[in-house]
Amino acid sequence: MQYRRLGRSGLKVSELSFGSWVTFHTQAGLETAKEMMALAYESGVNFFDNAEGYAEGQSEVIMGKALKDLAWSRDSYIVSSKVFWGGAKPTQRGLSRKHVRDACDAALRRLQVDYLDLYFCHRPDIETPVEETVRAMHDLIQQGKVLYWGTSEWSAQQIFEAHGIARQYGLTPPTMEQPEYNLFHREKMEHEFVRCFSELGLGTTIWSPLASGLLTGKYNKETPKDARINLKGYEWLKDKFESPEGQAKIGKAKALEGLAREAGMSLTHLSLLWCLQNPHVSTVILGASKKEQLIDNLAVLKVTKKLDQGLIERIEAVMQNKPEAWPHY
Repeated sequence: MQYRRLGRSGLKVSELSFGSWVTFHTQAGLETAKEMMALAYESGVNFFDNAEGYAEGQSEVIMGKALKDLAWSRDSYIVSSKVFWGGAKPTQRGLSRKHVRDACDAALRRLQVDYLDLYFCHRPDIETPVEETVRAMHDLIQQGKVLYWGTSEWSAQQIFEAHGIARQYGLTPPTMEQPEYNLFHREKMEHEFVRCFSELGLGTTIWSPLASGLLTGKYNKETPKDARINLKGYEWLKDKFESPEGQAKIGKAKALEGLAREAGMSLTHLSLLWCLQNPHVSTVILGASKKEQLIDNLAVLKVTKKLDQGLIERIEAVMQNKPEAWPHY
């Protein structure tokens, strides 16, 4: 396991991390979660990702119980939460000062920790002034409840605005962004965020590196019954995969699987390595509902040398979706 700086901060995060979206509570109970977290930690993973909106907070409850039972030294791991979707009432949503503070306190209780290493604004909130959110995050850092704050699925313009406000008033700017990034979803990381990386030193904790399972190859034939798209509440994902665009992506996944096989690795490993080769990726968040899946994902570290420039060029020939570079970069 290699460790990368989270942007320009001094925090070192493992290049592979472990997240609980979809899986904890929905697909994995406490014992399974604890087993997978222990496996990840023993493999060198030091960052565990969560959010108040995952399983309506129950994902954090499970992770908190696991952390307590595993009893790792608090200075040996990084844990996160995200704020935006906390409940149905007006004061339980968004990025107002009140909800940011209330959600942080609730996450600390659920995760059973004294502070959050990373705290993300899960989405931009067009109804709350950015200055209000920046000040709320700065206050949490001053109080010792949060060490670093960041954003998730914000635009480059919104991130620059938050940085500008922080500079103007002497507040703490966002350190990291959590965007979706995979072979099918590249625009933000490879085009829109270029100035965020060069001028702001933005770190990234990328999610969905396997495109919700599309880049594992499991949808190239008959869809497994326990696949994510068959879960209640994820009908939108099934519709997306069954659309003409989704079918075209599956066609590309089949072609990529052939390249991976020729290179002596799985499509899963090829897809993860492709994400890791981007120097602006601080960490790739893995998700798994079974220990066997996580073991396989972590095994990518054994085949890192198989992704060379020649293979990258062949991947690009299949994908045909490389974003245009910024004119001045």
